[in-house]
Amino acid sequence: MSDSNSNESKPKEESISEQLNDLGKNLRDALQAAWTSEERRKLQQDIETGMASLGASLSQAAKDFSSTSTGQTIKEDVKDLQERWRNGEVGSKVHSEVVEALRKVNDELQKAARKNTPPPPDQPVS
Repeated sequence: MSDSNSNESKPKEESISEQLNDLGKNLRDALQAAWTSEERRKLQQDIETGMASLGASLSQAAKDFSSTSTGQTIKEDVKDLQERWRNGEVGSKVHSEVVEALRKVNDELQKAARKNTPPPPDQPVS
C-alpha cells in the first residue's frame, strides 16, 4: 500500500470548536423537537390537571380539618402566637436565641481557624 492510499482513508481532522458547535446545534434541535412533541404537551396537561386536583383536595382537607376540635385548638394557638409576637414576647425570645446560636457558631469557627492557622515562620512548631 502506498502512503497516499492510507492518507485517503483517514477522516478529515475537525477542530474541537466545530464539534462543540455541532453538538450545540444537535442539542438545540433535540430539545426543540422534545418541547414541541405531543407527548410533552400531554404530560404538561396531565401535570396541570393533577396539580389542580391536588390543590382542590388539600383545600377541602384544610376546610374539613379546621372544623374539628383539633383544628379549632390549632387555630387558637396560632392566634395566641400572633398576639405574643405582636407584644414582643416571642420576638425578644427568638432574638436572644438567634444571637446565642450565632455566638456559638462564631466561637467554633474561631477555634477551627486557630487550630488550622500555621504558626508564624519565626516560631518553632510545638
